[in-house]
Amino acid sequence: MEAAVIPDRPIVVTGLMGSGKTSVARILAAELGRELRDSDPDISARYDGATAAETAAAVGAEELHRREAEHLAWALAQRPAPVIAAAASVVDGPDCRAVLKAATVVWLDAPPATLAERMLSGAHRPHFEPDLEAMLTKQRARRGPLFTEVADLIFDVSALSPEEVASRVLASLGAEPSGEE
Repeated sequence: MEAAVIPDRPIVVTGLMGSGKTSVARILAAELGRELRDSDPDISARYDGATAAETAAAVGAEELHRREAEHLAWALAQRPAPVIAAAASVVDGPDCRAVLKAATVVWLDAPPATLAERMLSGAHRPHFEPDLEAMLTKQRARRGPLFTEVADLIFDVSALSPEEVASRVLASLGAEPSGEE
């Protein structure tokens, strides 16, 4: 699917945990000269400084996902339009899927085994089940069709570095890097 960068249109990078949303969004924001809005640190700063994993443990997954949906709506309203690293949970709600139509959405996809291995590198991600691969398999089965519904661009990130993914996103968007660092 071909998409173009529109200056006042946010770019939303989403995918399951471990897909590289933050890394890719950070590179895109720098290359495009846009602000980065990342659900994990933004939510942590707004509430109690807790990670997503700590929030899920303290107040439950439902409240964490409510905060992630709230963050998406807030970030989409920011101007100039930012690059947003959005939690995977945002595709669960029809209201969030509707507001994503105002953005260019990039889905970072990978096999659950790859994502489970990557999740081991960070304690900030909630482990809703002890078997991470099984958890991610269920999440992908449930959310895959929803990601497909909202995505303008889809990339299999299993064998690509964040820099390679960002380069491919920029090429797909026909974007010229800002030259800023």
